[in-house]
Amino acid sequence: MAKKATANKVEVAPQEEVKQVVKPIAKIKKPKDEWVIKDRLYELTRTKPLVFTLPTSHGRKKSLLHFDEELGYQRELRYATNQRSCFVDEQQGQIVMGRIVFRDGKLSVPKENVVLQKLLSLYHPAVKDGIYEEYKPAQQASNEVDWIEFELQALNLAKSLTVDEAEAILRVEMGASVTELSSSEIKRDVLIFAKKNPNLFIQLATDENTQLRSFGAKAVEMGILNLSQDQRTFTYGNTGRKVMTVPFDEHPYFALSAFFRTDEGMEIYKAIEKRLN
Repeated sequence: MAKKATANKVEVAPQEEVKQVVKPIAKIKKPKDEWVIKDRLYELTRTKPLVFTLPTSHGRKKSLLHFDEELGYQRELRYATNQRSCFVDEQQGQIVMGRIVFRDGKLSVPKENVVLQKLLSLYHPAVKDGIYEEYKPAQQASNEVDWIEFELQALNLAKSLTVDEAEAILRVEMGASVTELSSSEIKRDVLIFAKKNPNLFIQLATDENTQLRSFGAKAVEMGILNLSQDQRTFTYGNTGRKVMTVPFDEHPYFALSAFFRTDEGMEIYKAIEKRLN
């Protein structure tokens, strides 16, 4: 009998078991609320009556809406003492309305009342209109430092002026009474002016038109020109004929000095100069 053929065995190297690694899904972190829990003080910025009340809900007479840029629409506001949000669309159940009352121009809100604090600090239309503001000691200190430095700049500038330069600045504000002052009084008054109104003083002291304004003031003092009681019109003192109209909300002598630089104004300036000399 024929022998059966035997198959050769093929040895296969052991295979490493491949394990699939599944990475855990990262958790999406919600943006952290950066609101600081603390007591807050709010102050009226304009008039400060004994009692001042802010609207606490939206109505026909008083709008209380906040435009949400993320959602893209106006959201109605309402201050309810038993709710966790000042937005009407987030409030649920029975509503207990609260009042917002400033006394002597101030309103203190404790840290426990976050809803009212956020309404006042972030969303209420009155804060955007500048009717009141949150008291921030650090910011106020910074503003005070800036103002003090501004005063010092004005005072140093006032101290460096000659008597004639100081007189020219004071004449615009004081009129004819400046002619009765001594040199020491002029130096004193210009320093007082610089401290009380540093912004206007620096504007006058650094403006090349100051001498022109002083010239115009002298012309009014001498009766060559006349300035109407409402400070809106310059006329000739002898005829009453109108010289120029002061633009709305502009200082009359600022406007007159600018007028003197025009062709028509230059002719009038020369005529007045002859009379003053």
